[in-house]
Amino acid sequence: MSKRNACGLVNISRNCLSYMPVKRDDGSLVDKLRELASKYVYYGFRKLYTILRRLGFKDNHKRIYRIYCQIGLNKRRRPKKRIPCRERQVLGVPEKFNHSWSIDFVSDSLSNGKRFRTFNVIDDYNRECLGVEVDFSLPSERIVRCLDNIALWHGSYPGQIRCDNGPELISHNLIRWAREHDVKINYIMPGKPAQNGFVERFNKTYRDEVLNLYLFSSLKEVRQITENWIIEYNTQRPHESLGNKTPLEYRHSG
Repeated sequence: MSKRNACGLVNISRNCLSYMPVKRDDGSLVDKLRELASKYVYYGFRKLYTILRRLGFKDNHKRIYRIYCQIGLNKRRRPKKRIPCRERQVLGVPEKFNHSWSIDFVSDSLSNGKRFRTFNVIDDYNRECLGVEVDFSLPSERIVRCLDNIALWHGSYPGQIRCDNGPELISHNLIRWAREHDVKINYIMPGKPAQNGFVERFNKTYRDEVLNLYLFSSLKEVRQITENWIIEYNTQRPHESLGNKTPLEYRHSG
């Protein structure tokens, strides 16, 4: 039987019978994808696909995504941070010293480029700086120890602490510490630093008057300059919000 008759018998096209698939050359697409991925490091697939379309590539998104994954460009998705539901907190001024503390972190670097962090603690009543812990790493255990030392120095623990939702501040260590010492933790709403305005204002002052003013060569130098500045800040620097009194003057006058 001829090929024509055989194809007519089974109702298929002769072109279909004789078709030989040809593997497409994806070299240009692969090269362009790698070039774009190295140029736009933080772009994901969607942005790269859009750029390829603008450059004239007509392949659909499924084909490009398959090649995108084959050459190992796909990124791992960052899991969303699970943050407990928080009630909206009003930034109020406490009526007495040691009732409410505010805490936060600030980052900077030494002259050799090595990054360090500071853990800042102030009293909301008179904006007094209670402590600034400086180190390359400040895990939650170190934060708890620092708060214990401040409480020991002042004779009691605060009634509450105001802070953001940083990983060190939502840790089990800090929550356990607060429960053991009957300290309430008031978390601000994510993305609302104004709700922690007292310590944010302190951070700006500390950065302007210490971190941006000096070129540090070691952590020892950072700690020494910071310690001297804290004494000046608490005893000599007047605050308009405190009636142009220093934090210590305001505490003793109250």
